[in-house]
Amino acid sequence: MKIIKTESEYKTALIKLEKKFNTKPNTPKGDELELLSLLIEKYEQEKYPIDMPDPIEAIKFRMEQMGYTQNDLAKIIGLKSRASEILNKKRPLTLEMIRNLHEKMNIPTQVLIQAY
Repeated sequence: MKIIKTESEYKTALIKLEKKFNTKPNTPKGDELELLSLLIEKYEQEKYPIDMPDPIEAIKFRMEQMGYTQNDLAKIIGLKSRASEILNKKRPLTLEMIRNLHEKMNIPTQVLIQAY
């Protein structure tokens, strides 16, 4: 095993991973599978980084996941009109709002503190 540096090596590693996928953990083959997974993950993080989502889009997505309405959001961040302003990007999130959103909706703070 070696560090994956090219797209060709990456594709080969994926094929190997698929073949070893049902290997039992805590065995020599299982350790190979785990190591191969880490090498693939490192390559993907470097070559295909995923940007953090826009804070407001993250709030909307989480609202959808939780079945929340704008009224539910208003209970977390304050007034209904404030919730509307936040969702329409007319008002920035305050530190207190960020804390509440993180605590009540489990949205990572590093997503919420980004500029938008």
